[in-house]
Amino acid sequence: MSKSVELVFDFVSPNAYLVWWPLREICARCDAELVVAPVFLAGMHRITGNAPPMIRDKDVRGKNEYAQLEMDRFIAKHGLTQYRLHPQFPFNSITLQRMLVAACEDGRGVQFAEGLLRPIWEDGIDVTDPQALGQAIAAAGFDPQALLARAQDEAVKAKLAANTDQMVERGAFGIPTMFVGPKGGRTEMFFGKERLDQVEDELAKG
Repeated sequence: MSKSVELVFDFVSPNAYLVWWPLREICARCDAELVVAPVFLAGMHRITGNAPPMIRDKDVRGKNEYAQLEMDRFIAKHGLTQYRLHPQFPFNSITLQRMLVAACEDGRGVQFAEGLLRPIWEDGIDVTDPQALGQAIAAAGFDPQALLARAQDEAVKAKLAANTDQMVERGAFGIPTMFVGPKGGRTEMFFGKERLDQVEDELAKG
């Protein structure tokens, strides 16, 4: 594959779940590789001054209601009817994100992300329950104890922080941000699950 889509990713974002499978389908159609870029979304918001829409737009009459309408339309269009807002949302995702960094170091970031998205955003597993989370991680094909140990490593912690800083420097301010283009070449940035048609158009070039 000569093209890639780099997806800025944090498990805490509902949009990370919603964009995942439609984006996987686009990558398959366009013979492009999906690459996961772990960040800590709360840290990204602090750096950029951004905030979750329900907070940022709470005083704008009708805006959050319309955003929900658009989300409902997206869910219906892509058949994501198993989606449920997580009962602990917004949960602290930093340990999960550090585990994802470790999985990415092993070349298995996509597998780890995909393996946990459904348990979190469809089944609503208790992300603070080590047993429930460990079972989901094991079901995804990983050793939960080994990943948890690596998540405590200072180098992994530093890498997540550096990834977050780097993505902000490249222009990212939220999720889903996608960097699209040839591997090792110039990429175009797209933000929002409503930009998937544009992502596909970009992949279709050349």
